[in-house]
Amino acid sequence: MSEETARPVAIVSGATGAIGSATCRALVASGHHVVVGYRSGADAAAALVSELAPHATAVALDVTDAEQVEACVAAAGELGTVAVLVNNAGMTGDDLLLRLEPDRFDLTIETNLRGAYLLTRAALRPMLRARFGRIVNVSSIVALRGNAGQVAYGAAKAGLIGMTRSLAREVARKGITVNAVAPGFVESAMTSELPDQARGALVESAPIGRAVLAEEVAHAIAYLASPGAAATTGVVLPVDGGAAI
Repeated sequence: MSEETARPVAIVSGATGAIGSATCRALVASGHHVVVGYRSGADAAAALVSELAPHATAVALDVTDAEQVEACVAAAGELGTVAVLVNNAGMTGDDLLLRLEPDRFDLTIETNLRGAYLLTRAALRPMLRARFGRIVNVSSIVALRGNAGQVAYGAAKAGLIGMTRSLAREVARKGITVNAVAPGFVESAMTSELPDQARGALVESAPIGRAVLAEEVAHAIAYLASPGAAATTGVVLPVDGGAAI
């Protein structure tokens, strides 16, 4: 059996963003073959796969498209045993509530929460057959403490926490753990869209006095995805520089 065949497969959605790409690197370093799931940015996905070769494969993945979700999990299964799922795809869609149109609210929920539901549902089947799995949902500090102008985002990320804890109870005796990380402010393309006031409030709220590094979030995800985290499930792990204290 070749090394690549022996490597467990990890699916990462939103894999070309700051946290997603750092997570792919961390999971490859811990012995996984990573499926780089991307909705846009094919060039960025190709560059990441080239960097991590031969331990990564790019797969188009719009988490709001149920057929594409199923196709991605099927492609991952052809590479080896699907052992890890990181639900990282997301968007902000921020505005004050009275200016937040229903279609923007719906899209934020669909991408951040329903997309994670669809991908988890598809990936759970091979995990149940193998009686092993690690599911890590990328929530946010906003789900824990709120942030003005992020009603939709906060609702979606809080929903991920509820989903994490409930699913953890469903599958704990099947060798599958379900956890979440709640990053603080991380410099990324997505957070660059936040209003300056919201960005400043998130940074200033952290006792460490700086933004969280994407690599710091990725290391937490890699731990929760490891065999050594077998007794850790239903946990929400803040990686926020102490902002949730």
